[in-house]
This record gives sequence, structure tokens and C-alpha cells, in this order.
Amino acid sequence: MDATDVVTDPSTVLTSGAVHDNEKIPPFLHGYAPAPDTYDELWRRAATTPRPPTLHEAIHPHWRGVIQTLAALGEGGIATTQQEALRILHDNGVTYNVHGAVDGYQRPWSLDLMPLVISERDWTATAAGVVQRSHLLNLMLLDIYGERRLLRQGLLPPELIYGHSGFLRACDGVQLPGKQQLILHAADLARGPDGRMWVLGDRTQAPSGAGYALENRTVMARLLRNAFRDGKVQRLANFFRTLQNTLAERAFHHKDAPRTVVLTPGPYNETYFEHAFLAAYLGYSLVQGDDLTVVNGEVALKALSGLQSVDVILRRVDDSFCDPLELREDSWLGV
Repeated sequence: MDATDVVTDPSTVLTSGAVHDNEKIPPFLHGYAPAPDTYDELWRRAATTPRPPTLHEAIHPHWRGVIQTLAALGEGGIATTQQEALRILHDNGVTYNVHGAVDGYQRPWSLDLMPLVISERDWTATAAGVVQRSHLLNLMLLDIYGERRLLRQGLLPPELIYGHSGFLRACDGVQLPGKQQLILHAADLARGPDGRMWVLGDRTQAPSGAGYALENRTVMARLLRNAFRDGKVQRLANFFRTLQNTLAERAFHHKDAPRTVVLTPGPYNETYFEHAFLAAYLGYSLVQGDDLTVVNGEVALKALSGLQSVDVILRRVDDSFCDPLELREDSWLGV
């Protein structure tokens, strides 16, 4: 075993040895011990040694930059920086609306200064699995509202599809241009005791999170600038460029400069901040159902200058509420 893989048992790992200050376990980690028989995101597992480990030996390599940055701040600096993060979020108006909450439905967004750091190797493997899962879900969506080979070949029971409340009979045969029907897919991930990532659930119904992730990243990169620079953190810009290009490819007309809008249920939706934030960041108009109309079979935006053709709608409204004529007749959110 290499010396850098050696860590003492939990009873001694969180003490400082006679080593250089940069390699000491920082005080804010004293008293922290990993749970037995499970994977620890920060702490490395290995055999015992007769001395306390250095920071280099004790934690996973991809965590060193963050821990050293926080150690340089000191406990007082950490508390001050945490308050600064919350102040920035408050000034930016970041909220998550919680209906029925005793402290008001507009709850300020919370952000812990300690990030979750995932190594490039670990994320590459995880991303490959999520991409494969997204591809499978897209093929299933394409087939269920298309040829239904999964049903005809007995791979899925018909009652599972036709009896499901999420199956929209009015959308049978309706497809977007191209083979990519599933535009956004979010997966809830958790790490198992063996260190492997598991998918706990899939979210394909106007999944939220991308806007909050971008806001979190902006704040953290500002407050922990050195850790972000030295850690070569993967940027989010490529995701949003891909999203913009994917939406533009869905346009039937005006392919060179399509007009895209973000359809939101309105300010009382729990993730309304994200709807507005994404629309502004991507350069799209934020609209509600009343802002749109249908003329000669085409969706148009009601603008002060007159009706403007809409090519693509990024939907943040649940599918069944999008069309009161064909889907839910009690919906006031759709077109």
C-alpha cells in the first residue's frame, strides 16, 4: 500500500500531528469521524498507523483544495463567509416557495459553504451511466407514443401504460422534430456503502435544479475563488449551450433565429425564481399561459407590437396543465 493511502482508525484521524501547518488536520474537522462500514466522501479508508495522519494522507485528493481553502479562512472566517453567501443569495432574490409554510411561502434559498466534491474519474463514470439511462428513457418515450413495439413484443404490459395517469392519450403520435423527445432528464443520485453511485429516482416532468445549480456555482466561485481555480472545477456553461442548441433544433420555422419562451405557472410556483433566472440567462422570454395564444394552428406571443410567432416552448408547467382543450379542462396555466 502506498504511503498516501494510509489512514489511522477514526479514534485518531482527527488530531493534528507534528507536521507542517498546511498538512495538519484543520480544527474545524476535529471530532469528525467517518461512520463504520460505509463510504465516506471526505475521509480515506486504510490501515492504521502509529501516528496521526497528515491532511494529504487523511482525505481524498480531490478534497484537498477545498479543505485547505477553508482552513486558511479559519473558523471565524468560515462563519463570516457563510453569512456572505446567504447575503448574496438574499440580495439576488433566490427563493424556493413553500406553500403552507409557517414562516411564509417565499423561503430564502439555503447554501452550505461546504460543497460536495466529486472527482473527475468518479463523475465521468457516473455521467456515462446517467447518459445511458437518459437514452433508454428517450427511446421508451419515442416508442410508447409511436410504434409501441415494447407493448407488441410483450416487454411491457399494456395495462402499465394505458392505466397510468401520466399517459396522455391526446398526445398519441405527437412527436418533436428529430429522435430526441426527452429534452431534460434529472436523476436523484446517492452513494452506496461501497462508494458506487445509485439512481434513486428519475425526473422528466419539467425537472428543476439547473438554475439553482448555476446560482450556487456563481456564489461559490466568488467566495472560494482559489479552490475553484486550483481544483479545475468543471464549468456549467457547456450544459446550457447544449440546452440552447437542442431547443433551437426543435423549431419547425425560423431555424436560424427561433423565438423560444419559458412557460411558467407563475410567481406562486415553488421554483418560480429558477424559471425567471433561466429565462434571463438563456435570453428567452418568460411567459404565462395568458401571454400566449393560438392563431391558425400556431402559437403566438401577445406583444405590445402585436402577435409574434413562437417556435419553441421550454415548458415548466406539468404536461397535463398545458392544454385546457385536449388535456385538463380545469387548467388556467396552459394555452
